[in-house]
Amino acid sequence: MSSPAETLRTALAALLDGLPPRQAAQAVDRLIANYRGRTPTDAPILRDRADVAAYAAYRMPATFEAVRSALEAFAAAVPGWTPASHVDVGGGTGAATWAVTAAWDGERPVTVLDWAEPALALGRELAAANPALAGARWQRSRIGAALRIESTDLVTVSYVLGELTDQDRAHVVDAAAAAAPSVVVVEPGTPDGYARVIAARDRLIAAGFRVAAPCPHSAACPIVPGEDWCHFSARVSRSSLHRQVKAGSLPYEDEKFSYVAATRLPADEVSPAASRVVRRPQIRKGQVLLDLCEAEEQLRRHTVTKRHGDLYKAARDADWGDSWPPVEPGNYHEIRQ
Repeated sequence: MSSPAETLRTALAALLDGLPPRQAAQAVDRLIANYRGRTPTDAPILRDRADVAAYAAYRMPATFEAVRSALEAFAAAVPGWTPASHVDVGGGTGAATWAVTAAWDGERPVTVLDWAEPALALGRELAAANPALAGARWQRSRIGAALRIESTDLVTVSYVLGELTDQDRAHVVDAAAAAAPSVVVVEPGTPDGYARVIAARDRLIAAGFRVAAPCPHSAACPIVPGEDWCHFSARVSRSSLHRQVKAGSLPYEDEKFSYVAATRLPADEVSPAASRVVRRPQIRKGQVLLDLCEAEEQLRRHTVTKRHGDLYKAARDADWGDSWPPVEPGNYHEIRQ
């Protein structure tokens, strides 16, 4: 049986059948230049099916991989919990709904809210290829101060806050917090995207949520604004359209993203990472350098050497965004000396 990622790639490839490659590339070029961060939610620029198909084929795989990475980190922190229902705010063609089906098995009631009717229509069409989304509702809704979200188990808000005013962002996060015990917010991995995630994180904590991922704590972020930003990376397989639009030859690209996953589940059901790898590990001769965000509300670099045995092997396999240490901490205390 194909994975959600494989099924999605196949469904997206079928979208472009009959659409001249040059036309698709031109549509993507135009939409990328204008879509994120400049378009008010009452004037979507996805004008028709050709626009939506080209944009979805180009952007949906990256959104899917970023949201899936965030959800998998969240799922690892709440291993005994599975969402019984899901609302995707600003979901467009539904990348986050596909990511939820990859993170948790089974079917559940799903509602996608978005202003752009062509995006919703195409999302509904794509969802026909995924049995777990057979009953999904695709509902036109203004994403902003007028937003209302029905009670649900999980709300995702991905790649949409940048399109809103500060006031509308605050309302969307508050509406998500009021509707669900678990909320996941994903934004581009840029300084501005990180700032929006931190603002959402603050509002969720103020509403009684605790952070499950990526942070090992719910205290203030130790990163100094303006000096750095917290973000991660997800590997995305490039389609022929990706390569054509970006004039790239590599079969993949890396999607940078920032996120917060927060929950009101009881504390004994939530196990945040002991620490999180917040930069790509640096592998050197006989040692691995890990930059970690720690439960003590600080950033620290740890050097793992061959003398640490199995931990050294684990460090060589560690990836940016992973929790640390591995499940069996072994002699982790020696590294912290």
